[in-house]
Amino acid sequence: MGSPRLRRLTRPTLLRAANAASYAQWFALSGIAAVLGTRAFLAQAGYPKLGGGSSHLHIAHMLWGGLLMMVALLVLLCCVGRAARGAAAVVGGVGFGLFIDEVGKQVTDEPGYFYQPAAGIIYGSFALLLLLVQGIRRRGAEPGALTPDQRTVQAADLALGGVGSGLTDEQRRAALRLIEGSRRDADQALVRLIEALPERPPAPHRRRFAEAAHALRCVARTRAAAVGAVACVLTEAVLFTVWIPMEAVSGELDRDPQVGAAVGILVSATASVLLGMAGLMRLWRDRAVAFRLFRLALLADILAGQVFKFTVNQFASVTELVFDLGVLWVISVQLAEARRDVRRTATDRPAVASVAPTS
Repeated sequence: MGSPRLRRLTRPTLLRAANAASYAQWFALSGIAAVLGTRAFLAQAGYPKLGGGSSHLHIAHMLWGGLLMMVALLVLLCCVGRAARGAAAVVGGVGFGLFIDEVGKQVTDEPGYFYQPAAGIIYGSFALLLLLVQGIRRRGAEPGALTPDQRTVQAADLALGGVGSGLTDEQRRAALRLIEGSRRDADQALVRLIEALPERPPAPHRRRFAEAAHALRCVARTRAAAVGAVACVLTEAVLFTVWIPMEAVSGELDRDPQVGAAVGILVSATASVLLGMAGLMRLWRDRAVAFRLFRLALLADILAGQVFKFTVNQFASVTELVFDLGVLWVISVQLAEARRDVRRTATDRPAVASVAPTS
């Protein structure tokens, strides 16, 4: 029969890898780059047929996408370490991008590559994937989210990646923090392994990226950036709530083949207006709540409205999306600052009360 301990150890379980959110993010970003690159290349080249010509043979790039996803899976099955996982994330992401780019051919009997809702379906797929990445990152950041077994596995994962190339100081501290205070034999052995691994200096481009990100964050914290971001959220939402009814009154909307998508844009824009106005009314009383409402207003457009905008405007909506993501980043920085101010005020209040004179 075996002991309960042995039975528990032999039960198969799924344990999240260290830096899982980063690898999933690389997968998603590689897929997005593949879709945009493919669309841009095909538009410039006049949509050629690879293997076509007079033979009527067309090798759809969905097949190349499947081949790349197979390569990524084989790399994960046959190799270990950070380099293998990072390469598989990028190769698999490119493969998924090539695969999902031809979704229009699979959802209609018409000549499907130019099927208009396909762009919205592609955008919605990547939006859901990035939401999954955010959920993985948020859950991994929670102090009590990991079980002792998960902490051991993630520390071992980080240590394994450093066997061949060493660990940076940040990676070493992250690995030791995962098993800090543990008295389990496996964790004690991991501590000795992590401390014995050679030091690897951080890559120069990472330092430059961190410096550039810090400079941009300083700009995003300014009052001018906050005013500009709030104005952009409200202006964009109001324009769409006015423009679509005007199109309906003038009769232009009746000739649009995607009337349902236009209605979806109007609904999401109306939700953004209501959330934005609620945030504006709270701005001088509670900045944290106000910027949370502004962020919700923008997310209503990015996660819902943009699906319909891609359906109507196709990939021309990429420019607006990039702009909206920049505004979302500024609002998120302002929200983080407002929350820090709230925590700072809460911690200072008891100190002030303790030094107050007593009667």
